[in-house]
Amino acid sequence: MENLIDLARQKGYPIGGLTVGQCIDLASEFGTRVSEVVIAEAVEVNKMTREEVLSAILSAFSHNLYAVEVGATTGESFLLGGVGQELTDGEIKLNEDPFINSALAYTLAAQVGNHCVGLQPCAGTGDSCPYSGLVRAMLETMDNKENVACLTALILKVGTIFRVGKTSTGCNMEGFGAGSATTAAVMAEMLGGTPEQVGKAIVLALSPTVAVPCTPRVMVPGLCATHIGGAILNGNLAAKLAVNTSVPVNVPVDVMISMAAAVHPESAKHIVPTVIKYMEPFFRTNESVENYVSKEVKDKEEAQIKATIAEATAEAQNLALKANSIVKPFGDAVVGGSSQAVGSPTNTARMAHELAKGEIIGVKIELYPELFARRGINVPGILMAAIYGAGTDNAKMYRSIMDKVKERKLKIEICEVEEYQLQRINVFATEKDSFVEALNRGGGRLVLRNASCPIDEAKSVARKLNIDVID
Repeated sequence: MENLIDLARQKGYPIGGLTVGQCIDLASEFGTRVSEVVIAEAVEVNKMTREEVLSAILSAFSHNLYAVEVGATTGESFLLGGVGQELTDGEIKLNEDPFINSALAYTLAAQVGNHCVGLQPCAGTGDSCPYSGLVRAMLETMDNKENVACLTALILKVGTIFRVGKTSTGCNMEGFGAGSATTAAVMAEMLGGTPEQVGKAIVLALSPTVAVPCTPRVMVPGLCATHIGGAILNGNLAAKLAVNTSVPVNVPVDVMISMAAAVHPESAKHIVPTVIKYMEPFFRTNESVENYVSKEVKDKEEAQIKATIAEATAEAQNLALKANSIVKPFGDAVVGGSSQAVGSPTNTARMAHELAKGEIIGVKIELYPELFARRGINVPGILMAAIYGAGTDNAKMYRSIMDKVKERKLKIEICEVEEYQLQRINVFATEKDSFVEALNRGGGRLVLRNASCPIDEAKSVARKLNIDVID
């Protein structure tokens, strides 16, 4: 362990403040598990022996494991009912993998126990549920208690970093986000993954959790179950992908964690209010508390609830009325990996090509920041459509277009514009230039904003090309 700490100091890493990425780097260079680096750091910082650190780690879970036991045996939750008891009596299986099934059952039991006797929070009480579920499952299925403590150390290293990052409301840095990341790390080590694979697993697990709010689950019956249970499933999937396949992951783990922390307060500010609007009618209330709220306030809330439900029902009806028939549900295939990032701008370019006359000599592409950042996949599609009128499903042209552009020495300009969702394709030709300005939509669809011809004529072009133009 001393040699490992020396290596960290040589690299200029702060002992007591190692990032997950630094732990992975040290483990890889030293030829050990990431959890061993975590333990070595704790030994050095706390001036304890390895045995003392491992004992303290397991002792830290004493109360939370008690909460798991309550939830698994006698506990009833005002949001989850007696689901902990139902899942731990052995009759119901949520997953065919015995370990994952056990971790799921005890994770949900932990949340029931949280509502009965409370949980000690890490980033929050949400992530303490999957942490506790994992630890309980490991204690039951692993004979080597030292190995359980090592894996638990890895849980707590990741979890305590999320604890700092959680500054506002949001399951992205708590039950679902932190829970997914820690599950991925633990499962990757359990599967014998390399330190690099542990990092990849965390990155893969974090991706679906970014910006996920937690407001609906803390007051609405049932919803919490798929947040905290999903952390186990999501983390397990990420670990198995990272360890057992060659799926490419090029995002450093520290960058992913930093992004999650940066998005977290933005989600709380911009997403949570909308979530509250739709979910508040279903919040579980406490009648003893409601007795102290004035009738005027409650009447106002009741009116707002009715209005929200009516509005949401109307919105759902509108979505259903606009939906395709199930006998023709899909749009044209889109090469390049994304119907929104590639399909929609490519279709905008197809329209611009149709409006131009003569030989094409140049193309100017203007994309809003998200599309501009993804130019590596959408520019080939845009160019094949703008120059040759190729459809979104033309895989052969998609692969060869950049060489064709170079051979023809066409003038290509790619610009970033600030307006949200804007994509403007300008085609320059010997007889007549053209442009189409649209807003990006998923499924290869677009909102037509402007064109080098009257809008009605542009819509006719879209219909001719079988391009879905929406309001």
